[in-house]
Amino acid sequence: MPDQEQAEVRLIVARLRQEHEDFDVAINAMIQTGCDQLRVQRMKKKKLVIKDRLSKLEDQIIPDIIA
Repeated sequence: MPDQEQAEVRLIVARLRQEHEDFDVAINAMIQTGCDQLRVQRMKKKKLVIKDRLSKLEDQIIPDIIA
């Protein structure tokens, strides 16, 4: 992967990590305030989608090393 492309992917990864953390904070706040469980579940699904995307991008950056 070229350096420019790798730098762009790293920026996306950093943004997604922050977004994932923001969702975590929001979900915890929703749970503490007694928010509707359906809304909490929807937020958790969105958080999981972000985590899956994050994992795929990190796999692109970190090459598999066969030991």
